[in-house]
Amino acid sequence: MMTVKQIYALAVSLGIKNDLRGINVVNKKLKTAKEKFDELKMDEKDNFDIESIKNPYADTRVLTNGLDKKVKRVMVGIDIDTSEILLANELSKKSSIDLVISHHPIGVGLAGLGEVMDLQIELLHKYGVPINIAEDITKFRMSEVSRGINASNHNKVVDSAKLLGFELMCTHTIADNMVAKFLFDLIEKNKKNLERVKDLMKILKEIPEYKEASKIKVGPKLFVGNEDRYLGKIAVTEITGGTSGSKDSYEKIANAGIGTVLGMHISEEHRKYAERAHLNVIIAGHMSSDSIGMNLFCDELEKRGIEIIPCSGFIRYSRNKK
Repeated sequence: MMTVKQIYALAVSLGIKNDLRGINVVNKKLKTAKEKFDELKMDEKDNFDIESIKNPYADTRVLTNGLDKKVKRVMVGIDIDTSEILLANELSKKSSIDLVISHHPIGVGLAGLGEVMDLQIELLHKYGVPINIAEDITKFRMSEVSRGINASNHNKVVDSAKLLGFELMCTHTIADNMVAKFLFDLIEKNKKNLERVKDLMKILKEIPEYKEASKIKVGPKLFVGNEDRYLGKIAVTEITGGTSGSKDSYEKIANAGIGTVLGMHISEEHRKYAERAHLNVIIAGHMSSDSIGMNLFCDELEKRGIEIIPCSGFIRYSRNKK
């Protein structure tokens, strides 16, 4: 049986293992965080996010205090709000739920969303964008996102969970890293057969989560380009890294030799910028892509004897049975 603390540690380790930037880059980030902490005066250390020394993903956090609680049964959703906490309370009348996990960040995890976006700097560089350009356009977008979420009622759901006695966690970038690595590996495995946009679309639609999403009209869709166009080099720059990056990134990755961007979602304004850059943009789907990442995480919990109760848009598909 695992504790909340052990589940959190597993989540962080899986996020790092699947980070497309590579372990060396991640370790440097952790080392830098430790150095910043060590340089602070004693009265400044109280406000330092001590978790950042061992967890590079500010949007993945345990949000309650029961770290040592043993966990048999977990309710997992893409979004957890007070309504899902109330649902967990009702379900617990039949069989106890020990932990609620949200994919999308809440509480301090939401407040830290902008920080996670620095992942996009090295990821863009991985696809050929000069590091100084990647850093400039990403840092501007990070500050924009941070300002945008500053006024949110961050702890609303956390307070609800505490009042009803539920342990609560959010696992955002760790799961996004897992689906990004999953799709990256899928593309690498099939690259000899990927020439046109329709070839990649066909492969995506065979994935169980995308197949299920297609039944409710939210499966993979082509947002820019057409299915008969050449794919060119494919980038998964829109799968992980907190939220949508800079609009200017499309021109930069096109100049770096990218022909197709595979993402979860895209705004209309971002779409126009991608179109001007002559890119193909395939949007695999938001809830379905998030579900792949959460499934890969939940499969690891399932292997360790934990029962998963899916809710809130989470398309549960266990690969342990295959």
